[in-house]
Amino acid sequence: MVVPLAIRRVNGKNDPVTGTEGIREVVLTFFPPSKIEPRVSLPRLYLRQPNKNDWREWAELRAISRDFLVEWEPRWPDDALTRAAFRRRLARYAEDWSRDQGYSFLIYRRSDDALVGGITIANVRRGVAQCCTIGYWIGRPHARRGYMTEAVHGACSFCFDQLSLHRVEAACLPRNEPSQGVLRKAGFREEGLAKKYLKIDGRWQDHVLFALLREDFYPSFTDELKHF
Repeated sequence: MVVPLAIRRVNGKNDPVTGTEGIREVVLTFFPPSKIEPRVSLPRLYLRQPNKNDWREWAELRAISRDFLVEWEPRWPDDALTRAAFRRRLARYAEDWSRDQGYSFLIYRRSDDALVGGITIANVRRGVAQCCTIGYWIGRPHARRGYMTEAVHGACSFCFDQLSLHRVEAACLPRNEPSQGVLRKAGFREEGLAKKYLKIDGRWQDHVLFALLREDFYPSFTDELKHF
């Protein structure tokens, strides 16, 4: 009996792949593609890589949203909104991107190209894990409009389609009900409570853990395997 190493869809039918070609198929699922698109288009929004020209709009939105955000984020340094600090962020983002360790995006509204927030895919783990962690923020003027649910869905699509990951993880404070609502609407499932998980606003705090699996994001993916 020849055991297929991968399954691909050809003319509407499952096509088992074996031998050297099958090994190539498996390798492609364990390593990121060489070409990754730096933009994700969504119905109302688009996600794109930040650049140095984004500093002023980013700093202004973060400044007017400071009281809205600081409760949920690591403590802001004194120079958090300066141009120099933003450039350091960009350098770190570029290094993470080049090493397949993380992918950071700003979130823009398609109708007027207004910046509404940001989302980061971090801690990308390859090998047997094939997973990552996402984090996000939204400016106060744009909250409660469903933008972040749409952006999280787009980021997950990027993780599964372009990065070929198996699992996306997220964590939020137990009292942050809006963020938990975003994750549940995007298909994430609660997995438990991690004690003193992250240092937020200067204190080690408990977090509710969530995760989304590829087969839950794409139910048809599981259906394909059942037909084999």
